[in-house]
Amino acid sequence: MAKVSTPRITPFLWFDKNAEEAIKFYTAIFKNSKVIQLHPMVSTFELEGQRFMALNGGPQFIFTEAISLFVTCDTQEEIDYYWANLLTGGGREVQCGWLKDKFGLSWQIVPAILGELMSDPDHTKSERVMQAMLKMIKLDIQVLKQAYEK
Repeated sequence: MAKVSTPRITPFLWFDKNAEEAIKFYTAIFKNSKVIQLHPMVSTFELEGQRFMALNGGPQFIFTEAISLFVTCDTQEEIDYYWANLLTGGGREVQCGWLKDKFGLSWQIVPAILGELMSDPDHTKSERVMQAMLKMIKLDIQVLKQAYEK
């Protein structure tokens, strides 16, 4: 009997001509990462167990905010670490925990507790958290908790 494989969905990232630079940048930031294959055209790497493919495809397409990579963080120290490192070399802060790295890829750096705070059945509490978040660039767990407990 033939083995049925489970489909694996792998994000495929289109870079102009700097895929190898991007892969080295990302794998230096994420501790649980590895380069699987570097090739001038298509390369493969993993970040936190998620496989990615990267293409040196030329300037025809660029990243937009329609796709972002969502990083869940347990502590403010993790948020601060990913925020600072992903901005290194020319990234830019956006809002509400979003940033664009120097390659133009959008990231959301989000505390794990945010979903819990924003889904509280007490709509007054969740609305206060939402309003606090909307005023932030980088998310601050303590400020979000204070808004919740107010």
